[in-house]
Amino acid sequence: MTSLKPYLIRSIYEWIVDNNLTPHLLVDAENKTAILPLDFAEDGKIVLNIKPEAIQGLSLGNETIEFNARFSGKPIHIVAPIAAILAIYARENGKGMIFDTDDIDQDNETPPPPPSNPQLRVVK
Repeated sequence: MTSLKPYLIRSIYEWIVDNNLTPHLLVDAENKTAILPLDFAEDGKIVLNIKPEAIQGLSLGNETIEFNARFSGKPIHIVAPIAAILAIYARENGKGMIFDTDDIDQDNETPPPPPSNPQLRVVK
């Protein structure tokens, strides 16, 4: 089964843009496969503005988020693996989603088995 995380990121991104807000990604700057402007990272994290007017060539894929941007006037091709995405939110109001750093989707591991005893009750 494919990861739910990239689908959530795409839908929240679309909601933010549709409401004329500024989408930001919080990314784990310590992810070894990410290509990020590390000079702008703080505490091992970086916030990226992914507003359509601020970037070019945005690709919200199932494995990575990629786009071209400028940092201090220098062009850079950003590659952020989905596993490195910690949150997506609107700058103006903070609404969005924070992803659990232990999210099982990050490593495509199988989820833990359901409890052996169902927890359903009949309600009259």
